[in-house]
Amino acid sequence: MKKTFFILLILALALTACSASATVETNSVTDTSTSSETTQQIADIPSEPLSVNFADEDLNPVDAASAVAITFSGDSITVNCDGATVNGSTVTITAPGSYSFSGNLNNGQIAVDTDAEGTVNLILNGVNIANSQTAPIFIRSADKTIITLADGRQNTVTDGTTYIFESDTDEPSAAIFSKVDLVINGNGSLTVNGNYNNGIASKDYLRIISGNITVNAVNDGIRGKNYIAVKDATITVNAGGDGLQSNNDEDAEKGYILIEGSTFNITAGMDGIQAETRLTITGGTFNISTHGGSTVNYEFEESAKGLKAGVDVTISGGTFNLDTADDAVHSNGSITINGGDFQISAGDDAVHADVSLTVNDGNINIIKSYEGLESVILTINGGTIHLNSADDGINGAGGADGSSVNGRPGQNQFEASNAQVFLNGGYLYINAQGDGLDSNGTMAMSGGTVIVNGPTNNGNGSLDFGTFDITGGFLITAGSSGMAQSPSTTSTQYSIMYNFDTMQSAGTLVHVQTESGEEVLTFAPAKEYQSIVLSSPALVNGTTYVVFTGGSSTGTNVDGLYTNGTYSAGTQIASMAISSMVTTAGAAGGFGPGGGGRPGGPGGDGSMPPSGEGLPPDGSTPPAPHP
Repeated sequence: MKKTFFILLILALALTACSASATVETNSVTDTSTSSETTQQIADIPSEPLSVNFADEDLNPVDAASAVAITFSGDSITVNCDGATVNGSTVTITAPGSYSFSGNLNNGQIAVDTDAEGTVNLILNGVNIANSQTAPIFIRSADKTIITLADGRQNTVTDGTTYIFESDTDEPSAAIFSKVDLVINGNGSLTVNGNYNNGIASKDYLRIISGNITVNAVNDGIRGKNYIAVKDATITVNAGGDGLQSNNDEDAEKGYILIEGSTFNITAGMDGIQAETRLTITGGTFNISTHGGSTVNYEFEESAKGLKAGVDVTISGGTFNLDTADDAVHSNGSITINGGDFQISAGDDAVHADVSLTVNDGNINIIKSYEGLESVILTINGGTIHLNSADDGINGAGGADGSSVNGRPGQNQFEASNAQVFLNGGYLYINAQGDGLDSNGTMAMSGGTVIVNGPTNNGNGSLDFGTFDITGGFLITAGSSGMAQSPSTTSTQYSIMYNFDTMQSAGTLVHVQTESGEEVLTFAPAKEYQSIVLSSPALVNGTTYVVFTGGSSTGTNVDGLYTNGTYSAGTQIASMAISSMVTTAGAAGGFGPGGGGRPGGPGGDGSMPPSGEGLPPDGSTPPAPHP
C-alpha cells in the first residue's frame, strides 16, 4: 500500500470506534519541548491499547477423554458418531462438538463443514496427517473452530507441492486452512509443513493461546486475515515469505496483531511479523532473522523487516533479538516503545517510522544499522539506547531523505517537510559514521544524557540541524571539525565548543574543569576526533573553564565518560570564560554557534561525502534503494 493510504488510516482511527474485540482510539502527541521557538507537530496516532476478549473455551482446552474418538490407520478412518462422515480417506465434521483424532492418515483430510451454531473442537491427539493434493485440515464452514493440541502429544500436518482445486477457487491455500474463526490451544506439539504455500491460515481471526507450534512454509508461516492474537505459546517459523501476517487491508479496525507473550523463533525470507494496520506487543521473547540477516547485501525487491505495521507499532515489553536485512522495527505511521530489551542488527534502519517515533523506556542495543532511529517526529523521553550506525545515528527526516551516497538504502519520501527531534530524558549513546544527531529541521533537548561519537571525516558532523535549543540535560559530542555545529544561541543552557588543530587519537582524554579544579567533564572518545561540544547544567555564565587533553583518570568509565575519579597528567590547551550561551575556542572550522546546518546530509544537497563515508563498517556497498 502507498503511504498516503496509511496516513488516512491513522486519521480514520481517530474517528472510528472499534468492535468489542479490539478497542482503538487516538490522542495527540503532546509538546514536551520547552523551547519557545520550537513547536512540536501534532501526530494523530493510536493510543488506546489493543485488546482481545478471549472466551473461556479458548483458555480452557477440552480433555480428549470427553470427546468423540476418531482413529486413523493409513488410508482408513474409524468413527462412530452422527456428527462426522467418512468418504474414503476424508472425514468431514458436520456438527458442533468435540472430536479427538489419533493415528496416521495417508493422503487424507479432516474437513469441517457445518452451518449449525456452536464450536467445533478438533483435538489432535497424536496424529500424522498428509495430503499430496490439498490441505490436510480444511475448515470450510463453522460458527467457530478450536484446534486443541492434546497434552504430551506430537502432531504433524503435511501438504504437497501442488494442489488440485475445485472449479473457480484457489482455496484452500495452506496446510491448515480455515475460512472462519480459528483458535489453537492445548499443551501438546504441532508441526505444520506447508509445501504448497502457507502453513496455517485463517480468513477470519486466528487466536493462538498455547502449544508448541513449528511451521515450515514455502510462503507465509502463519496468517490471520482479520487479526492474530497470541498469548502463551512457543512458535517456531521457517518461512519463504512472512513469518506471521495479518493482511486485511479493507477495514481500518482489522489487519492487526496483538502479542501478549510467547516465544517466537522466526526465520523468514520476507518480514518476520507483519500487520497491515497495528502491531502491539506487551511481552514475550522474539528471535527473528529476515532474508539471511543484516550481513546480506539486500536488493530490497521485497520487504524483509523484523517487526512491521502499516499504521502503528507499540511495544511495552519483551526480549527482542532481531537480525534483519531490512529495517528491524518499521511502521508506515507511528512507533511507540514503552519497554523491552532489544538486541538489533539491521541492514537498513534499526527503528524507522514514517510519521512519529517515541521511546519512553526500554533497553535498546543497536549493534549494527545503516541508520539507527529515524522518523519525521522523533522523541526520546526515557530508556537506555546504545546505537552503532554506518550513516546517521538519529535521523529526523523530512521530505526526501537523501542523507548518504545516492540516497540512503531504502530511501523514503516522507509525508512531512520539516523534521523535529526531541531529547527529553533517558540515556543515549551514539557511534555513527555519518551524522550523530541529525534533523532536517529542528532539535530540542530538555533532559537526559547524550553521548555522541560522530564521524571522522569532514563530510558529516556530530550534530546536523536547522536549529537546536538546549534547555537541560547533558550532551557531549566528539567528531570531525569540517561540518561541526554547536547548539543554537537561543538555548537556555550553556555550551562550549572546542576545535583542535589536528585530529586527536581515539581514546585521548578531554578534560574540562573550573579554574578551581571542579570537574565538569572527563571523556575518552571512541574514535579519532577534532571537535568537541559540551552542554551541561554545570556550565555557569561568568565562570572560566580550563580544557585539558591527554592524561588519565581514576574514575569509572562508562561509554568513555569518567565519573567519581581524579584526573591527572594532562596538557592544558585552553582557558575560556563563558559570557554567552555558546562559547567557541580553538582552531577555526565548522559552522560556529548554532550555525548554518545542512539538513539532509552532506552539504544539504545530497552531494557525495568524502570517500568511504556512508558505507557500512565493513566497507561493503550499501544495499540498493527500495520503494
